[in-house]
Amino acid sequence: MRSDAPRDWVGSPVLVRGAVTLRLVQPTDLHALWSVTPPDTFRYYPSLRPEDASWEAFEAFGSTLLSLSDNAAFLVLDGERVVGCSSMMDLRPHDRGVEVGRTWYSEEARGTHINPTAKLLLFGHAFETMDAVRVQLKTDARNERSRRAILKAGAKFEGILRRHLLTCDGIYRDTAMYSVIREEWPAVRDALTERLRLAV
Repeated sequence: MRSDAPRDWVGSPVLVRGAVTLRLVQPTDLHALWSVTPPDTFRYYPSLRPEDASWEAFEAFGSTLLSLSDNAAFLVLDGERVVGCSSMMDLRPHDRGVEVGRTWYSEEARGTHINPTAKLLLFGHAFETMDAVRVQLKTDARNERSRRAILKAGAKFEGILRRHLLTCDGIYRDTAMYSVIREEWPAVRDALTERLRLAV
């Protein structure tokens, strides 16, 4: 692995559980992803405002995302249908740390089996293939829906980073931080698996 290319740490996996597949986003996927992205998706994003979320802005945002050397964006599919996106980001191979984030889903996929399945797949790849010791997650402290989803996925709340990120509106946001560490992964894996079993 080249120390100057943290993206290489992720590899090019295709992650599958049941009908849910995660694969790396390609530039040709951006239009399909945009077509299922709800209008409120970027309410809490520091770099893109909902009122600016045109196809052109989304294409530029997606192209930037795909060019980052420490980011691996995964397209989330339910069968053949695109239902969202989630990334492995802030890749730190030396520290064996990774963040799962930049996650959003279509209206129809929210609150279903899709997010716990995606988290199970991404956490599993991080801990079992990449040999990570820490997976972190973060969100705008005001984003209650995201915070509930992160807790339901089994991550532990670590605290609030005050005035953490400067948004495109010129406002500093507070960021809620969460993590799963290697020692917690078996219990988190089992809880997610049971949650999905009960959802069937």
